[in-house]
Amino acid sequence: MFRALSTAALGMSSQQKSVDNIANNLANVNTTGFKRSTIAFQDLFYENLSSSSHGSAANRPTNDSPTLQVGHGSRAVATIRNFMQGSIAETGNALDLAISGSGFFQVEMPDGNVVYTRDGNFSRDSSGLLVNNSGLPLADFIEVPVDAVAIEISQDGIVRAVMAGDNQQVELGRLELAKFVNPGGLEARGDNLFAETEASGMPFFGVPGEDGFGVIRQGYLEQSNVDIVTEMVRLIEAQRAYETNSKMVQTAEDMMSVTNSIKR
Repeated sequence: MFRALSTAALGMSSQQKSVDNIANNLANVNTTGFKRSTIAFQDLFYENLSSSSHGSAANRPTNDSPTLQVGHGSRAVATIRNFMQGSIAETGNALDLAISGSGFFQVEMPDGNVVYTRDGNFSRDSSGLLVNNSGLPLADFIEVPVDAVAIEISQDGIVRAVMAGDNQQVELGRLELAKFVNPGGLEARGDNLFAETEASGMPFFGVPGEDGFGVIRQGYLEQSNVDIVTEMVRLIEAQRAYETNSKMVQTAEDMMSVTNSIKR
């Protein structure tokens, strides 16, 4: 009965983590480029108990018979992120970029490390560099001249600016995308940024539209891939599992009360 109490408590803890994760998904339903996640569970160790020696010889366990085992519940072991493509919405902003297909934009952190994102909501800083919403520059270091009146970004990542006066196009650089063998292994850093890990593997770099990389869509943004209906169904499942484990705690407590009353 004490085992039932601890097992049910672990089950409640696991389902609480699942509810927390679902809440985070729903909170980011309108976050540009957000990728929903799920919690992976794992059963805990099993205790080998001695089998009863009573009963007929036919039913009595032999040395080759399976050992009587009782599990000790479950635990949350990993967060699995789903990098399925989100819907692409038109914004009309020339510096809003969406990747249609595989790949990540590269953003440089203040410490010089490169992180990756699907959020293409960029703008110009005071020096003309293309930066994300947190003010971090693209690793391609595209600098837009002050006298540029328009910016054009092709599907293969070439950035051009139309200069004031002569209406001539000047090529400013090219966006390079990164891709991973296992994007689900990337570490979420917040601010729509992901960092490379051993699980994700080393990044591969390439030109948009080539070698399996997606193409750039100017004037569009990729929306969150969170599906509200799916998350609500998962929330109900987690809630029911939590309630069932809490009832198991009550049942174990009632059984302990019955046992104590026998002594009296």
